[in-house]
Amino acid sequence: MEKNEIFIVYGEKPAEMAYRLAEEARLADLIGSRNTRIGLKPNLVVARQADGGATTHPEIAQGLIDYLQKNGFTNIVILEGSWVGDSTADAFSVCGYRKLAKEKGVELIDTQQDNARAYDCKGMKIEICDSARAVEFMINLPVMKGHCQTLLTCALKNNKGIMPDREKRRFHSLGLTKPIAHLNTVARNDFIVVDGVCGDMDFEEGGNPVYAGRLFAARDPVLCDAWAAVQMGYTVDDIPYIGLAEKLGVGSADPGKAAVRELNSSSDGAKNPPRPSGKVKRLAQYIEEDRSCSACYAALIFALSRMEGAELRRLQTPIRIGQGFRGKHGSVGIGRCCSGFNSSVKGCPPSALDILAFLRSSS
Repeated sequence: MEKNEIFIVYGEKPAEMAYRLAEEARLADLIGSRNTRIGLKPNLVVARQADGGATTHPEIAQGLIDYLQKNGFTNIVILEGSWVGDSTADAFSVCGYRKLAKEKGVELIDTQQDNARAYDCKGMKIEICDSARAVEFMINLPVMKGHCQTLLTCALKNNKGIMPDREKRRFHSLGLTKPIAHLNTVARNDFIVVDGVCGDMDFEEGGNPVYAGRLFAARDPVLCDAWAAVQMGYTVDDIPYIGLAEKLGVGSADPGKAAVRELNSSSDGAKNPPRPSGKVKRLAQYIEEDRSCSACYAALIFALSRMEGAELRRLQTPIRIGQGFRGKHGSVGIGRCCSGFNSSVKGCPPSALDILAFLRSSS
């Protein structure tokens, strides 16, 4: 897998999906020596199960561990530190990682209990936990989701979990943008598998998950986050730490340079996704859906969530989406399935940013 590539897989079984991403990326070749100390860094910000949109599905780590162990890698650890005020130990139990670690014979490390020391992160001193620095190949497992302060949290921000709590507090006192970018000049991002199954639309603690039924893999954390931002209806400029990380030499912030490869069709996503609730349910009232793919429907929900009340009320509704509209005519439609409509946005699936621009121009 090259640094500018992004691999996407759709489906209902995260363990199998993660395993396939590892195979397609030839992860074993990227790691090299079977003695390499490998770290898996999920997002366990709170002690809540993954279906709420806040934490990484343990099945993703399971699929990667299965792949690694099958290929002769045995020096594997799972490490994480929940946000200040929450317990990583509780998160390991509630989110299924303690059970997974016991079954697979891998070590769990709570970075809230770890020692740390300061490193020069290109002009900014940042404390990083010893356990993270001991890892020789880090597999970052973020959730693609919203954030109340930074709008997006994905690969770059997920590395806050390898710092002690006192440093996390300092990050917030400094404003998150600059510290996140500088942290990633030293924090390892050797391979990234993003949990895009059902990330929350706008809050890191979960509560309004948007079901998309996909995972994607990358090697460049900046490009990963730039591409994720577009999928959620943001521009790169909306997420300042992405551009700053590029300036610091961490990676590319141009989503147009991503070589995106879908390993299967978006129609292979979940056939019976969970019924929407809360804010997602309220946004769904603007939609008429007929057999839509989860990723396409999620992109539309993300786009609608970016619009204000007045904008929403001006929309031509219903907005139609899904395979049931193939070959049919209508007013406003989303994706390739609605290409016969008077007005539609291209893509299969289109990004939330493209949908957002389309809806604003159509209203």
